[in-house]
Amino acid sequence: MDKKASVLATVVLAALLIPVGSVRAQAATVSHAECVAEITSRRFLWEENAAERLPMASTTKVLTAIIVIDDCDPDEVVTVPEEAEGVEGSSVYLRAGEEYTVRDLLYGLMLRSGNDCAETLALHHSGSIEKFAQVMNERAAFLGAEHSRFVNPHGLPDKRHYTTARDLALISAYAMENEFFREIVSCQYYEPRGWQNKNKMLRDYEGANGVKTGFTVSAGRCLVTAAERNGMKLVCVVLNSPEMYERTAQLLDEAYEKYGMVCLCDSAVAVEDLRAEEDFFYPLAEEERAHVSVQVEKREPLPVGKGEFAGRMRIYLENDLLFSQNLYII
Repeated sequence: MDKKASVLATVVLAALLIPVGSVRAQAATVSHAECVAEITSRRFLWEENAAERLPMASTTKVLTAIIVIDDCDPDEVVTVPEEAEGVEGSSVYLRAGEEYTVRDLLYGLMLRSGNDCAETLALHHSGSIEKFAQVMNERAAFLGAEHSRFVNPHGLPDKRHYTTARDLALISAYAMENEFFREIVSCQYYEPRGWQNKNKMLRDYEGANGVKTGFTVSAGRCLVTAAERNGMKLVCVVLNSPEMYERTAQLLDEAYEKYGMVCLCDSAVAVEDLRAEEDFFYPLAEEERAHVSVQVEKREPLPVGKGEFAGRMRIYLENDLLFSQNLYII
């Protein structure tokens, strides 16, 4: 069958979505590296030194947590190994031989930043810290975080252990798509163990729902924050940020004021008398909306049977392809 496609139409899309402004954050010192990304599209809305390799302290635990969530049963009981007792830095004071569920250890990891929880989970998952670090590097690369290297599950200082703001945003965006991960990092108080979340953004920033603080002398103050307002889900990363809470609030406010989620494809609305399978939303600034176009390519000859493949649609922002999908006979 002849499947040669011909371009039949290019239409300019316009959509109106007015973001509601948030309480303005006070001006804060710019971080050594920082970025803001929209979670569903992975579009970066702001970047400053975002490709620079830097230590990231306990924000490392975002990757540790999502690996364990992806691979382990949260209700499995774990016996604390001797190696995990007395790990330096933040701790929930685990003792060798005690029993905790994976779920408990994940809450201790993300709410209290327990380095002992990190090592216990890593050893449970892989049998050794070295093998778990290998999994971390493989998983990070799979998520597009190709400029990072992990040698431990907690972020204690090591010159071989680093990430970039961009990589950490990609890892965190993936993690925030997991319902159980969101449940943990948005929890302000874990009742079964009496653990309170250290992340002040959950209490002080409208729409904040995660994710992790971090600090060492070498890394400085680090913070990964997720927030949702008006249907737009953002993740903000600041590394070595002297005023990490204030700077994060400022960056998120600016992103919510400038950008809004726009529906560029509604599967309930015919496209050139054809049906699309998926809706597509994308974060756009007001001035960008007139530069979005849709290209529809139909098969020749056009099939007649309902549900048959009839062509493809492609959505562009100026010359950049944002999204493509098949079209079918209605």
